Amino acid sequence: MRPPRPPGLASIAAALAALSSACNDERPATTATEGATTPGVTGVTTVEASTAAPETGPTTTEGGIETGEATSMPAAPTVGGCVPDCPEGQYCVGDACQPGCADDGDCTAPSTCDLTDHTCKGCTADAGCAPGSVCQDGACVAGCSDGQACAGGLACCGDACVDPLADPAHCGGCDPCPLPFHAAATCSMGQCGLGACEDGWQDCDGDPANGCEKSGSCQCTPNAVEDCYGGPPNTAGVGACKPGQRTCNPQGTGFGPCEGEVLPALADVCDNALDDNCDGEVDEDPDADGDGWTVCGGDCCDELGPDCSNPDLVNPGAFEVMGNAVDDDCDGGADNVLPACDDGLASDAGDPLAYARAMDLCQFTTEAPPLAERTWGVISGAFTRSNGMGDPAPAARSIRPGFGSVIVPQKNHRLAVLSTGAAADANDKNPAFSPFQGGTELATPAAVPADWLAANGNNFPNAPGCPEPGGGATGQDTIQLKLRIRVPTNAQSFSAHVYFFSSEYPEWVCSPYNDFFLTLVDGMGAGNPADKNVAIYKNQMDQLFPLGVNILKGAPGLFTQCKNGQISCAAPPAGTYDSCTGNDELAGTGFHTLNPQPHFKDDLGFCGTNNQVGGGTGWLTMSGNVKPGETMEIRFVLWDTGDPWYDSLVLLDNFEWSLQASQPGVKPG
Repeated sequence: MRPPRPPGLASIAAALAALSSACNDERPATTATEGATTPGVTGVTTVEASTAAPETGPTTTEGGIETGEATSMPAAPTVGGCVPDCPEGQYCVGDACQPGCADDGDCTAPSTCDLTDHTCKGCTADAGCAPGSVCQDGACVAGCSDGQACAGGLACCGDACVDPLADPAHCGGCDPCPLPFHAAATCSMGQCGLGACEDGWQDCDGDPANGCEKSGSCQCTPNAVEDCYGGPPNTAGVGACKPGQRTCNPQGTGFGPCEGEVLPALADVCDNALDDNCDGEVDEDPDADGDGWTVCGGDCCDELGPDCSNPDLVNPGAFEVMGNAVDDDCDGGADNVLPACDDGLASDAGDPLAYARAMDLCQFTTEAPPLAERTWGVISGAFTRSNGMGDPAPAARSIRPGFGSVIVPQKNHRLAVLSTGAAADANDKNPAFSPFQGGTELATPAAVPADWLAANGNNFPNAPGCPEPGGGATGQDTIQLKLRIRVPTNAQSFSAHVYFFSSEYPEWVCSPYNDFFLTLVDGMGAGNPADKNVAIYKNQMDQLFPLGVNILKGAPGLFTQCKNGQISCAAPPAGTYDSCTGNDELAGTGFHTLNPQPHFKDDLGFCGTNNQVGGGTGWLTMSGNVKPGETMEIRFVLWDTGDPWYDSLVLLDNFEWSLQASQPGVKPG
């Protein structure tokens, strides 16, 4: 392509010639001379004004300005058209430039300018066409390509020139505007917008992002205010309840929240002199579940609801059931564990409530508290002899962090110890150890519990096949711990861990001298034994085996910490026992000593190779039933039978409540 013409040079040359002719100065006229140019204007040839007819002949083109020997300029040209000249690729129409060629110089050879439509014809490539057109089949047609730009500020999208500022199909680029919901799209300054809505649809919120979102008419008049009430119709204006007001949003699509309304509460707020639930009554205090606690009395679950599935089991008198995600005792927290209460207890404590703590009974209450304070807990306790009177020997009780070198508490940090001798292992102090073999006479005889004895026909129940215990109705070296307890309102039973030891094993098994341990439950729990003693084992034949050394005859697994071998060698007929599972737990207890010395003349002391001081049951679980919410008493009683020798001992720990009733008695584990 030839180099572009300097804008407006032809017009400038014509103007200069006209001005020279018009000025009637006396300078001689000049004729066109090759190479004579106006100073400072390159390639412009001045011509002489002449009255003669111009000569015609061949012309040449030099530097974009046509020159020729016979070419002359009009004497008085008219100045007008596009000033300055139109740029390349455009032509002048009136006084405005339009895309298209003005002459062949706007086209690339061999194409030429067709002045009828101002397009280059006869192209061989896009470069031979004006901007905004491409070569197709030897002709320039409207279009564009990567190498052929559009004219007039248009953009090339695909093969067409488009207006990215106003075309919704190519808005801001080559991509179309997304079609709004039920509306046409618009494009303004390269930004998509919301056009007219389809019939039957409205743009109520003025948000272009969701188009014409409303079918039909808009819902309310923008900013209109009206009364509102979301409660049952018959409660508006009753008690504390009242309507509020709501305002239509500025878009008219709907009302805002109902502000200022007061709806019925689930129940009346206690003691505020208002009808909060708007039923026409002030300060109601119901007990819908009949558990004795009213809502104002602290019942957090008085009737069925989304957060209350068992109203009769939830109230301030209940115990906290672990893992059920329920605030059973209405203290404001679900599954909150009672903290341990047995740290720092003295080993020789005389306070019976300290022994309740050692057994992990960690909640205490009073006999007749106000309703809001009527929780479950230990009310009182007492140490006596077996008949409920007199003091036991101080050495017969203790609180320990363990027993021997292996046995540890089943829960928290302490356990309770009762004994017919010294309540101490081989290394304990306060009270100090005293050998169990032979035993320690504590001089605390007393009648055995009268109610228990009467329920058994005034006879000591004993393991089947064993002789009647000696000593009549009097026990030797007796001790009794009685606890008075308000039962949780959701409890059906309790359990405790118990571990019984006796130095009567092995030589005095099934003899008249076997010691007794009772746990008597005074309450209204269903299914407890008639004699109240839950420290007993019932086999499948309904035979009863009280918790003592003779329980080993009840079933395997009830007396396991011992040596297998001969038994009853001091109280014929002798036999053998092979249900001991080990004796590691006897280590350090005082029942582990080998080859103990006999206490009496002709007393064997042990049975051949079965030569330890004694044996034990291992930990047993003892259970009994209760009536929810009752006040019960539980008595732990231990005594020597027939004489004060050959001592026994019991460990108590991990007292717990249960939602389910139990099978009263003891079982392994």
